Amino acid sequence: MKKTYYLFNPGQLQRQDNTLKFTPYNEDGNEEKPRFLPVESVGELYCFGALDTNSAVYNFLGREQIPVHFFDYYENYTGSFMPRESLISGKMLIAQVKFQQNKKKRIDIAQRILEGAAFNMVKNLKYYNSRGKELEILIEIVEGLAAKIPSTTAIDELMGIEGNIRKNYYTAFELIINDFSMGGRSYQPPRNEVNALISFGNMMCYSQCLRAIHQTQLNPVISYLHEPGERRFSLSLDLAEIFKPLLVDRVIFKVTNKKMLQTADFEESLNRVILKDAGRKTFVQAFEDRLQETIIHRTLNRSVSYKHLIKLECYKLQKHLLEIEEYKPFKMWW
Repeated sequence: MKKTYYLFNPGQLQRQDNTLKFTPYNEDGNEEKPRFLPVESVGELYCFGALDTNSAVYNFLGREQIPVHFFDYYENYTGSFMPRESLISGKMLIAQVKFQQNKKKRIDIAQRILEGAAFNMVKNLKYYNSRGKELEILIEIVEGLAAKIPSTTAIDELMGIEGNIRKNYYTAFELIINDFSMGGRSYQPPRNEVNALISFGNMMCYSQCLRAIHQTQLNPVISYLHEPGERRFSLSLDLAEIFKPLLVDRVIFKVTNKKMLQTADFEESLNRVILKDAGRKTFVQAFEDRLQETIIHRTLNRSVSYKHLIKLECYKLQKHLLEIEEYKPFKMWW
């Protein structure tokens, strides 16, 4: 089974026969003990910090269909090296563009995506409400906003509803999280610990969605809820909306309420709060554990990991675009 490997610290990546050799550097710039990653076990790489490598390594990674996701010192997602697409489909591309350019068809998909996202957010609120967090009022507000989704007629209107849903949903974080205060959502830069975790986790989810899209015939730059733009894989943003409540928010609640992360795991740098190396590793491990959790899929009637659910979502969207089967967004049923 192929695994996701996380490379922390700046370092050098080399090819050594059928193995990837990663040699991290310490704070003084000296080499530490190298790690050897057999290529047959590598599914994808996440790099946190500068990576010193060469074209031979990227040729090797491309041939083995191994993507590399990059994050800078401030935990910003900066880009991905994606292998050459092996599942290119002109028919699929035409279908994606056709639906994107048709106002009615586009907003229909966008509404479905936001309905799935809102349902999963409410599911989280109801879970913690049942555990004494007194979230009834916020649940009612979010459900009321979600009820307006089907009547929208423009993407801007839909995104306005999405913003209000998120605002009220994030208000609940103050009640769910025990030892940290969110104080409202702050994006660029995140001003406190909770916002730092949200931003970092969302980028992790975004890259997972990008990887899933790359494993299908979908084109990642043609999106429906988010506006397609320059230099971004906007379809990943669409899919991430559905999965952030399951993959990111629940991990944040876990690592904070179980005291896996504490104030000492964060630092303030240039008027922004970021995770220290140890804290970043803790969060990444919790996120990876979440991806590997499984449920019995109601349609497939077999055990499926949370990570695989993203890929299944891509397949459902493909079938909708090819007019084979109506798209129904993923909604947590447990």
